[in-house]
Amino acid sequence: CRCCAEGRRHSSILYSILRSQERQERAAPAGQAPRGCPCGSRRRVALRSPQVVCKAASAVLVKTLRFVQNVPCFQELPLEEQLLLVRSCWAPLLLLGLAQDRVPVETVESAEPSMLQRILTARRHGEQPPPRASTPPPGRQHHGPHLPSAGEIQAIKGFLAKCWSLDISTKEYAYLKGTVLFNPDLPGLQCTQYIEGLQREAQQALNEHVRLIHRGDEARFAKLNVVLSLLSSINADTMAELFFRPIIGAVNMDDMLLEMLCAKL
Repeated sequence: CRCCAEGRRHSSILYSILRSQERQERAAPAGQAPRGCPCGSRRRVALRSPQVVCKAASAVLVKTLRFVQNVPCFQELPLEEQLLLVRSCWAPLLLLGLAQDRVPVETVESAEPSMLQRILTARRHGEQPPPRASTPPPGRQHHGPHLPSAGEIQAIKGFLAKCWSLDISTKEYAYLKGTVLFNPDLPGLQCTQYIEGLQREAQQALNEHVRLIHRGDEARFAKLNVVLSLLSSINADTMAELFFRPIIGAVNMDDMLLEMLCAKL
């Protein structure tokens, strides 16, 4: 009957969500638009041409580690210090390399169902709703399959677009990489003062180069440091999932970096 139908409809999850949204819109002050749904930034995406992009990313990683190995000051560090530095900064170094080689990162939305779709499907078949995915504890990597979200990809694309808009030169990229590589704030480092001095030298060299080549652009040095600040929002796990899992499957980046660092690239 109609009453039963109304009861079933009012008890549905979707109806509750819509009613909750309607109440929020009514409670919003006049003239204030309701906030947009953040679901868009959580949509899962994948590379449009994974074979092409992943092959290019692998070549950039090899080139990046070759660059690192050819830095004389880096070679003077103990192997443990070298490995600690590379493990902590391989992702931002790779992203700088992708920007330098102008590797396009085009993505498509994944067919992976959303949490709401999975809940509604489970209810339709009389199954238990899927549990909410748990977040791994801090310091522990999540090694299961994980498609990057649209928000994570947008951060990568935004960084690339920023680099390309500045038309960064080869020397500027080299100094930026040096600043990223020699990070004295990593826990476990023994040669902290030496590494801090190397980072300071990389920044000074960048500043002097900018003042010499871009005399009319006094803000360029600050703009390049903004590029460095954007790297802090890039997740290394996202980089591994996006650029390496599609062609080589689950990969332990620590093991791969150790093997590549000890090899003559």
